[in-house]
Amino acid sequence: MEKKEFQAALQRNAELIGRIRQSAHDLHQGVNQIYGKNLPYGYHLDMVAGEATEFGHLVCADERDVVPIMFGAYYHDSIEDARLTYNDVMKIARSFMDAEQALMATEIVYALTNEKGRSREERANEKFYAGIRATPYAPFLKLCDRVANITFSCAGKDADNLHMKEVYKKEVPHFLSSINPHSQDPRLGVPADLVEQLAEQIIDEMQREEWLASTLSL
Repeated sequence: MEKKEFQAALQRNAELIGRIRQSAHDLHQGVNQIYGKNLPYGYHLDMVAGEATEFGHLVCADERDVVPIMFGAYYHDSIEDARLTYNDVMKIARSFMDAEQALMATEIVYALTNEKGRSREERANEKFYAGIRATPYAPFLKLCDRVANITFSCAGKDADNLHMKEVYKKEVPHFLSSINPHSQDPRLGVPADLVEQLAEQIIDEMQREEWLASTLSL
């Protein structure tokens, strides 16, 4: 989809997307979830949605998918962190969209929900990544989520942020290869422009060109 078409669709659905945003903010506020040390979790949701807004045209196949994409951006952590079930998410999605769109939106959220596990590796295991690779728009939104987290970590200078920056940097090659199904379906795409934004933040400029060439071929 052309960027201007995607942006026009966002404008046409701005009021609806605004209600989805507020609903997601209220949900995470209701379980007292924060981001970083003291930010409301909505701060992170807005960052993810911002990436989806900027780069969504690179993967969006149909205007009807715009609202499900944005719902996925705002609700991507709702099962994992806000105590919702799949059916809870479906019910909320149906309050904003028709049945077909709501199913797409709910499947995105489900695919982006980590597995049960004792460690970061167990929670993001091969079953988790296989679900992402098989679900339209899940690879894109997982990348939006990771770029948002890396942006936040790189902006901070405290020990937690510096630690997470190194964790993310170490994980990036495996992460990108794990979410990328190398499909001809644009809805399963991992946009190079968004990968480059990630690289700009965590890869030294002298190494970036070589790193991007090897990573995008994975």
